[in-house]
Formats: sequence, C-alpha cells, structure tokens
Amino acid sequence: MLGNLTRRTPRPEAWGVPQMRQRRVLITGAGSGLGQALALRYARSGAAVACADLLLERSRQTVAMLEGTGHLALQVDVGKDDAYEAMVRELATHWDSIDVLVNNAGIASGGPMVETSMEEWRLLMEVNLLSVVRGCRVFAPGMIAQGEGHIVNTASFAGLAAAPSIMSYGVSKAGVVALSEQLRAELHPYGVRVSVLCPAFFPTRLLEGWTGSDRMRGFAQKMMERSGDTLDAVADRAFAAVERGDFLVLPTKKEPMRWRLKRWFPGLYFRQLLKLGESRSRGD
Repeated sequence: MLGNLTRRTPRPEAWGVPQMRQRRVLITGAGSGLGQALALRYARSGAAVACADLLLERSRQTVAMLEGTGHLALQVDVGKDDAYEAMVRELATHWDSIDVLVNNAGIASGGPMVETSMEEWRLLMEVNLLSVVRGCRVFAPGMIAQGEGHIVNTASFAGLAAAPSIMSYGVSKAGVVALSEQLRAELHPYGVRVSVLCPAFFPTRLLEGWTGSDRMRGFAQKMMERSGDTLDAVADRAFAAVERGDFLVLPTKKEPMRWRLKRWFPGLYFRQLLKLGESRSRGD
C-alpha cells in the first residue's frame, strides 16, 4: 500500500548537487471551496498536487487551474472504505509516497438533537470523521517510515464552539479536533506534524450537500453571507499557518477571540450561546 512505501531517492544533477524531490500533496474535497484554494497555493509553492473529489470533473477543473506540473485528478467518495481504497490504488500507480495529506472533504448539516435522524448521524460520521481516520491510517505509516510529513485535517469552529442546533455536524467536527490532538502526540516522535483547521462559516459551496433542516440551512446561509471573510483570505491564513507548522488553525477573523472567550470566560461564553440559540429559533 502507498502509505507503507518510502521516499524515492533524489537523482543527482550534472553538477553533482542532489536535486530536491518535488513535494507531493494529496487534498480531498479539492474540487471546490477551501480544498481547491489550498490546491492552488500548494501548486504555487512548487508542489505536485493530487486533487481528489467526489466528482472527477471537479478534480480535473481544479488541476487545470494549477501552476506547474505533476498534478493528478482523482475521484473518491471519502465516506466509503472501498472507494477510498480504490483512490489509494490509483494514486499508487503515479506516486510512491506523499509529503502532505489534507483531509478536507466534508458535508454540512444542522438541527437539534431531537430532530436529527440516525441516518444523518451515520452519514456525517462516515464523511466528516471516519474519512479522516481512513486517510490517516493509510498515509501515516509512510510518513513515519520517511521520518517526516504533515497531516492537515479540516474540522470547523463548530467542533470547538459547542453551539446548539448544529448537533451532528458539530460533533463530527469535534471528533476531528480530538483525533488531531491525539494524533499530533502519537506522530511527533517520528517527525510527522499535524494541523487542524477550524474555520467558521464563510462563502463556499459547503451547503450544496446539506442534509439537515431547511430552517438551519437558511441560518447557515446567512452566516456565510455575513461572515466578513473571503475564501481567498481564509485560504491564505490557513496555508501560512500550516506552512509554519501551527497545530490549531483558526483562519476566520472572529474565531481567535471567540476561542479565547470560551477558554477564559466559560460562563460568559455560555450565556452568548443561549442568545445564539434564541436567535436561531427566531430565524434571525
């Protein structure tokens, strides 16, 4: 399996100086939104990028936008074991290892606990959480073997916020945060870094796969429109933080302060959550 293979030995140039191998990056959910924006930035940095998406045509469209050479378009349903394994086999016909894994694919949903079906819970866990598990299990061994690498998991501020009425989505993303925290400690001795991205809502195509209540979808749409963040700005902050090696990345403007508020003043933060819940119930 690709994740168990080691790095290819660089070939020397004519002058006798070793040539550095091009960094290789796999991004899931690369057909649009933050995944696509990160693909553009990795390619601009000189990396070869494997763009994986549920729709192969979207992957190809992203690849067509990238600078440089060596890029790949792949198709994958990250929520299914067999589909993920098929994508890994296809990637292994081109590359023997990767340097950066961006587990970015995900779907959104929303609604209170009593209105959330078990089908929705299972779908959100398979796509948002277990897809990250799949990626880490496949590719971490190869990074351990080569003594370096970087795993980047896209969660959400919903995974930290504990906000009401976005139950299945928030819990699935909280799982990504917890997984990333534990994985960071496990992989640190081997020289492998881990980062977790926790943006709040900003304008993307995330709501296209919405599975929750229509009322909450409308609220999420308003949150996107009012965010004050752009896709490019979020991608720039996220990419810069990951390249620095930051672990917890909060790339939307207001979330660093909200995160501090929750940690330092939990009572005040909880009262704000109650006001948010009231606002959502009114559809503001």
